[in-house]
Amino acid sequence: MVFGFLIGVLIIFVLSGMKIVNEYERGVKFSLGKFSGTLQPGLRVVIPIVQSWERVDMRVKAVDVPDQDAITKDNVSLKVNAVLYYKVSEAEKAIIKVEEYYYAVSQLAQTTMRDVVGEVTLDQLLSQRDSISKKIQIIVDKATDPWGIKIESVELKHVELPQDMKRVIGKEAEAEREKRAVIIKAEGEVTASSNMSKAAKTLSEAPGALHLRTLQSINDLSSDQSNTIIFAMPLEILKAFEGFSKKK
Repeated sequence: MVFGFLIGVLIIFVLSGMKIVNEYERGVKFSLGKFSGTLQPGLRVVIPIVQSWERVDMRVKAVDVPDQDAITKDNVSLKVNAVLYYKVSEAEKAIIKVEEYYYAVSQLAQTTMRDVVGEVTLDQLLSQRDSISKKIQIIVDKATDPWGIKIESVELKHVELPQDMKRVIGKEAEAEREKRAVIIKAEGEVTASSNMSKAAKTLSEAPGALHLRTLQSINDLSSDQSNTIIFAMPLEILKAFEGFSKKK
């Protein structure tokens, strides 16, 4: 009876020490509180009471960096948020060197983002978003390297400007569009005047060209029945008709 009881206790003891580590995980094992190795994927044995372990997910994770109040180099107050992608590269460091590495990475990303935004102007922040994201990634990655964390990428998601700054930027954009429109119109008028000058020179140099052009214009106008054409005859022709009537 006692022997059977001992056998049952032994079986329960052994089974309780059997652990399954998934392919995307690693196990950090401690023996009497001291780090004693990393458990690879598969069925592993951890001796109860004497040994303990921590499960670590090795997949890439996303950290949503919430809105942060920041001031740019040119003293513009704004809010900026981002998303950070990271993964654990060394499971033992992530457990031993830092407490709650997920929270630590999130806090470090927030402070770094505010610092980097404070080093650039508003125009740089809006036009060089990729380079600023890369700079944040490099800084955070270097800081988290002792924790066994690898920062894959950082992406600035949204930059929220104050309402008065939005109005100013809108007016600047409208003024720039009007400026381009005026320049394009002026360039078109210069081209048109140059072409008209060339056409006038050609018509004046070719005998009868001006009369042919006049007749062509009259023909184009007469195609629309709603148009009324008033043709001014040269004074010399009218005088000729007047002399002809006197002779009669």
